[in-house]
Amino acid sequence: MVIIRYSSTTGPAHGLVENHIVYALEGDVFGTFHKGKEVGPLENVALLAPLQPGKIVAIGRNYAEHAKEHGADVPQEPLLFLKATSAVIGPDEPVVLTPLSKQVEHEAELVLVIGQRAKNVPEEKAWEVVLGVTCGNDVTARDLQRSDGQWSRAKGFDTFCPLGPWIVTHLRPEDIGDLGITCRVNGVMKQMGSTRDMIFPPARLIAYITAAMTLFPGDLIMTGTPAGVGPLKAGDSVEVEVEGVGVLRNPIVAP
Repeated sequence: MVIIRYSSTTGPAHGLVENHIVYALEGDVFGTFHKGKEVGPLENVALLAPLQPGKIVAIGRNYAEHAKEHGADVPQEPLLFLKATSAVIGPDEPVVLTPLSKQVEHEAELVLVIGQRAKNVPEEKAWEVVLGVTCGNDVTARDLQRSDGQWSRAKGFDTFCPLGPWIVTHLRPEDIGDLGITCRVNGVMKQMGSTRDMIFPPARLIAYITAAMTLFPGDLIMTGTPAGVGPLKAGDSVEVEVEGVGVLRNPIVAP
């Protein structure tokens, strides 16, 4: 199943996509819902970020080669940080560079969408609390990340969290274990990795996070980025693709 969030005449609404046709989602996207009336062809619908999360828990250095390219140690346990929800944008919305940074970079990621309240979830039951997955770009002001010594500002600028284009709910845990994750800038491949290279797989991340904090429906886990991160400049077009999920495109604009 593919769940979208789109702009309707009455405001943001959730929908279901079948055979490139959008139908209204009737009910609660995190509870019981069903397919409603036809909205129209997918290409005629203005997509928004697939949800507005309550919180975004992100994982640093979850790919060994990414840690290596920054000269950083591979963590012995998941390295958690929070990304500002005000940074969220949707497909085709512009990432606005900041004059405070001279080195803004892309980070392609698989994103887990939590579907139910989760606390102290064991790894073997982790997938039960997941609604689905989407694509994310953990845009980062790399120079500020280094100079600040912590990551909130560098990763929290408005527009620095593109999400989308939709939530895919049919992938199983075994499917998630080997998905290609790529990033292209102006059509040129910059990142090419696989979820099989994660140091801490999704189930481990869910167990680790929920041992510390409660996750609620609509919360997100950004699972880390493979090697190949690099700079973005005004005029660029960046594409994050997760195999079996979709392609998230965003233009880069000057402040």
